[in-house]
Amino acid sequence: MGMSISAEQNAAAVAASVSAAEEAWSALGVVAESVNHTAGHGYAFLRLTVPAPHVLTVAKGLKHDMGVNYCSMVTGTHFPEGDDQRGWEVAYHLQRMPVSNPEPNTSHVLVAGDLSGMDMPLEIEMLVPLPQGDDPRVPSVQSVWRGADWNEKETWDLVGIKFDGHDNMFRVLNPHDSPDGFHPLQKQHKIRYHDYNEMYDDAQGFVRKPVDEGRVK
Repeated sequence: MGMSISAEQNAAAVAASVSAAEEAWSALGVVAESVNHTAGHGYAFLRLTVPAPHVLTVAKGLKHDMGVNYCSMVTGTHFPEGDDQRGWEVAYHLQRMPVSNPEPNTSHVLVAGDLSGMDMPLEIEMLVPLPQGDDPRVPSVQSVWRGADWNEKETWDLVGIKFDGHDNMFRVLNPHDSPDGFHPLQKQHKIRYHDYNEMYDDAQGFVRKPVDEGRVK
């Protein structure tokens, strides 16, 4: 685009998205709010807090009704000291970007100041709190945004949150023969340089040859 949207355009786009989200999903227990970044230009973004059973419903609505076309990140956090309803949390970072695949030998120039409605860039943070327990899980959004594929793999591998419906889950950062139940970012695991020998102290597999040696990852 070559330029930035104005603060007024940003505020209007986020306000419209909050109203649309409340109208569509408030009955499902979804909370929508406008939040401003504390750094940079301080622009606003849409934050959604979504009950786990409704993740796929909201994801499909964001894509098809609000034009959200990119999943930039999925991550998870373990809160062993949290309350009963927040032992874990999954965070999705999503974008609506006014881009399209051009036809050959054509060009389409977007002027930021002229953008409005569904063409307006929009940033979304979707938070999904999960209850305490040893089996955290949410529906996969891989079928909605293909870009969630690898991010869901990483989140399961490192944090242990399961993504129901993911069609090709496997470890991507830890060795493929890591012990079942070992997810190093769960808070019960101690860090080796704090004078504690982890249950799997060779997490990167440098000291031995893993069974998947030679496999293309």
